[in-house]
Amino acid sequence: MDNLFWLTDAQMARLKPFFPRSHGKPRVDDKRVLSGIIFINRNGLRWRDAPAAYGPHKTLYSRWKRWSEKGTFARMMAGLAALHGEKNTVMIDATYLKAHRTASSLGVKKGGVVA
Repeated sequence: MDNLFWLTDAQMARLKPFFPRSHGKPRVDDKRVLSGIIFINRNGLRWRDAPAAYGPHKTLYSRWKRWSEKGTFARMMAGLAALHGEKNTVMIDATYLKAHRTASSLGVKKGGVVA
């Protein structure tokens, strides 16, 4: 699986200030988990379809959910944009992915045509 997405060490160093601090038990490797989250979202996959190289899909989902609720990803985007003098917020619209997944799964469930 050489076509998997992996953040570089330089990219992780730039993102490190935006990660929440670990409390108690050390977290699973942030680089592996964040690379997996990006891979899933970039390819429009379900969490359970995550390649094993990224670790358990439940870990990817729970980290994504927890960080989303805490605003970690929003802080990353705002912080990275600020480093380059950007004054506007860049938003990523994931509704297409959600709508596409729902529409494609309805066709299978209701006996529709599968492309």
